[in-house]
Amino acid sequence: MRISLAGDEALLLGSGAMYLPGHRTLLVADAHFGKAVSFRRLGVPVPEATTGATLAGLDAGLRDTGAQRIVFLGDFLHSARARARATMDSLHAWREAHPGVAMTLVRGNHDERAGDPPASLRIDVVDEPLQLGPFALRHHPLAVSNAYVLAGHWHPCVHLRGRAFSRLRLPCFWFGGERGARPVGVLPAFGSFTGMHPIDAGEGDRIYPVADGHVRALPAA
Repeated sequence: MRISLAGDEALLLGSGAMYLPGHRTLLVADAHFGKAVSFRRLGVPVPEATTGATLAGLDAGLRDTGAQRIVFLGDFLHSARARARATMDSLHAWREAHPGVAMTLVRGNHDERAGDPPASLRIDVVDEPLQLGPFALRHHPLAVSNAYVLAGHWHPCVHLRGRAFSRLRLPCFWFGGERGARPVGVLPAFGSFTGMHPIDAGEGDRIYPVADGHVRALPAA
């Protein structure tokens, strides 16, 4: 779905990523690579192959948009335990498949504990905020003067109710008003094994749920 944001065009992808055509940049929040293996090392039974699923989503985003750069909006690795051999091998193989794509990580709270990605992945690492045109790219969704913030961290979702008491909980893009008290947009978590947190939307906010690879606009209240 194409939207206008801070005077720029943005493309909301069904994977939960956002593409900024004017900057040839793909934004990805909360990949949390190695989260599943981190849980398994603690003895918690969790799904397998989550790293492969997340990397496949990144492949699709690069293929569909032709992006020349990826900016990870924090929480690239889930924890220090995420540095399992299989996870690192998969990440290195994926990086080698995209040698011409520039990659940047804006540090998030999990990155502080997990540490920066290995230098061999060739991912530039910076503290927040990272300026990109009219946007301030962050992990934490906190306002920045004279910029529209794009962030992650909250893993936003929305509850939708239908007939016969049906109810869905869907990840969503959540954009605050550009001239209001909270000029901040929050992307859904991109990782295939992440939780979600219900949003508390305000008047004028724009909400775009994601379901089965499709993005839809939620009517304004």
